[in-house]
Amino acid sequence: MGLHQYWFRTLWHLAAPAEEVFREVTDVTGYPRWWPDVRSVLRIDDDTAELVCQALLPYRIVVRMRRVEQDPAAGRLHVRLTGDLDGSLRGVVREAGGGTKLEITQDVVARKRLLRWAAPVARPAFRLNHAVMMMRGQRGLRAHLGA
Repeated sequence: MGLHQYWFRTLWHLAAPAEEVFREVTDVTGYPRWWPDVRSVLRIDDDTAELVCQALLPYRIVVRMRRVEQDPAAGRLHVRLTGDLDGSLRGVVREAGGGTKLEITQDVVARKRLLRWAAPVARPAFRLNHAVMMMRGQRGLRAHLGA
């Protein structure tokens, strides 16, 4: 794996039906309602949206997400990412133990100049920043689904 490439795997456990979880995670324009690190979403067309994200570190990531697959029956989603990060994000939503498990995998290359320049020393901080963002997303979605 190159210095500017990142692979992440995140598991979210949610006490809500899989259909409801799938509906919320595929409604990208709704993310700012429950995910504090998604600062804004601009819908480009039916399959594309631009997100501005910022977690702990003082920089923003701007990415376009373009839907590749959205299969509610199988609980699968796949989006292509371009912009400050280039790559893909995949999600699998499954019933699990009276709730739902959401597995999210991301395989991306950093394109933002700051991320590329600072990677030799800041890569661990970038990974921590991502982990915090995902933790806050899970917490926010749990609260949103429980409301």
